[in-house]
Amino acid sequence: MRILTTILASSFFVLSAFADTTDQKWMNKVEITKEGDHCIDDKNCFNRYHPAIPAAAKANPGDIIIIHSRDALDSQFRLDSIADDLSTVDLGLVHPMMGPVHINGAKRGDALEVEVVDIIPDEYGYTVIAPGFGFLRDLFPDPYIVNWKLTRVGAVSDGMPGITVPFEAFPGSIGVLPGLPEVKAWKAREADLAAAGGVVLGPSTGGALPAAVCGEGGSHADDCLRTIPPRENGGNMDVQQMQIGTKIIFPCFIDGCGLFTGDVHYAQGDGEVSGTAIEMGAINVLRTRIIKGGAKNMDMPVTVGNDEIRDIEPTRFYQTVGIPMKGKGEQLPYHAYLNSEKITNLENLSEDLTAAARHALIQMIDYIVREHGLTREQAYILCSVAVDLRVGQVVDVPNFVVTAVLNLDVFDKYRN
Repeated sequence: MRILTTILASSFFVLSAFADTTDQKWMNKVEITKEGDHCIDDKNCFNRYHPAIPAAAKANPGDIIIIHSRDALDSQFRLDSIADDLSTVDLGLVHPMMGPVHINGAKRGDALEVEVVDIIPDEYGYTVIAPGFGFLRDLFPDPYIVNWKLTRVGAVSDGMPGITVPFEAFPGSIGVLPGLPEVKAWKAREADLAAAGGVVLGPSTGGALPAAVCGEGGSHADDCLRTIPPRENGGNMDVQQMQIGTKIIFPCFIDGCGLFTGDVHYAQGDGEVSGTAIEMGAINVLRTRIIKGGAKNMDMPVTVGNDEIRDIEPTRFYQTVGIPMKGKGEQLPYHAYLNSEKITNLENLSEDLTAAARHALIQMIDYIVREHGLTREQAYILCSVAVDLRVGQVVDVPNFVVTAVLNLDVFDKYRN
């Protein structure tokens, strides 16, 4: 009996000593949290690019970097938001980025590998149609919003009954700060495009942060670049394949690289056609590695992954095929800056992927409305979050092919 008591007592001691694993730590963590309700209240938040923006934190390669990010429109919506609320949106606040993080030991000319370790979603997300924005902005001129309830299982909405969008989160915007030579070059080329009539958002001080650098009277107000276009530093790439588990490699343009992220998407179709995905705030878990001298072989960021692309493929789908067709006499908004009567008078364009994508997308919207009973606005929103535009071929002149692929698994009737 004494032996049994001794054994039980010893077992209890061992179990008590190691009963909980939460005290076992191995990660060296660097965390950037949100402060205040909006980017303007947060010293760790910025919405323009310039190398003079000070670092919010420093991290060593291999550290676990935890960044609490804001949604693309800086928390201007809620679960009860309605379409009329879009009239109050300040596009000068797009996109609020968190950081930048100075990576110790990284130099200009190096490359920075950023592993997306995890993304933890907020409970609320939204998808909107903003007047004057989006791929079919000429066909959808009125504001519209879908409010989503988010879990790591799926996104559902009272505004999209019978639909569950799977959790396929990725950073819509992630990148590194440009250097002064890049700011000068990118600003010049975008100014040339604007002068030719192209759609360009040049430097502006309205809502620009940090105000001391980029705002009215800021030290570099005329040179702070907008965050909307992706560039060689990454930024607003909106590439859904940058899933949890992938590694994104960036060329470094400044010492320390200036890593940032934000504008996280719960889910998005390739194309993000309405102009927004399922936009959300999130907690981003990242880890970095420096590739010495790696930038010399890079023009743009690259992504390295394993089975992440396979995991986001639908198990059942519906596909439409588009070729570069339009109405005779119709001027597509993407061609307006060319001011070409020749293009306007054509019905069949030559080697035009943009027109082919539009053709495929309009057919997909028609299908969703006809076969699934959604309104055209709901169908456009669904295409933005669950339809992939894909290049079929670029050789069969004049008709290049773009397809639109709808993940039918988003319809509850096919899964339950």
